[in-house]
Amino acid sequence: MSGTDHILTDLACEYQRLDAILGGLTGPQWLAPSGAPGWTVRDVVVHLAVSEEGVGRTLQAPSNEWRVRDRPLDESMDEEVQADGADPPVVLARWRAATSASLSALASADPDVSVRWAAAPLRPLTLATTRLAEHWAHALDICDPLGIELPDTNRLRHIAWLGHATLPYAFRLSGIDPFPVRCQLEAPDGETWAFGPERAEARVSGSVGMFCRVGARRVSGSDSGLVVSNVDAATALGVLRNYAV
Repeated sequence: MSGTDHILTDLACEYQRLDAILGGLTGPQWLAPSGAPGWTVRDVVVHLAVSEEGVGRTLQAPSNEWRVRDRPLDESMDEEVQADGADPPVVLARWRAATSASLSALASADPDVSVRWAAAPLRPLTLATTRLAEHWAHALDICDPLGIELPDTNRLRHIAWLGHATLPYAFRLSGIDPFPVRCQLEAPDGETWAFGPERAEARVSGSVGMFCRVGARRVSGSDSGLVVSNVDAATALGVLRNYAV
């Protein structure tokens, strides 16, 4: 991974790409079903706005969690989204303000001080990476049902790194003792990106776009075209996740 400046530059680019897409949507498209079950496109953008507002709040008070966790995060977020009745232009303006504030807060944060987030404390660089991952995944939820092209970019390297780096966490959530995994992934520009020890017996290879889609739970490992070396590697794909909960 590169430094904080690099991830913030790429995060800003991901925001800008989604901004251009959202700015061109028609009223019916905003209210069309998204790829996120039960949510319209408008609902997805409300969710992203709420999450980005949480970035600013948690960076202002690193020792305090930005949301009360008296029930599952997905449940409380859905409730918040459904309670928001704002029209699409208001939602878009809210999201734009939230992403701008989030970038500023991340840029000025102490890179060595972890802050509270959904599942565990994160350093600002990692928090920024989760924001890129979430916006990319939800951009798929918006674009795929509407037939809008969303080409893979080299920004996926951050998301692939996140998915691989958090495999031990994903294993533990599933009651599995962590083991080393080697991933060799084909980048959009033709490079090969490698993560994990070279001698690991569990190996995953193939498209970084598909690897990230599996981690975002938008594609199953068995349908991804990714090649696995053994049962352990297939298990790793089964628990792979690019998100915090």
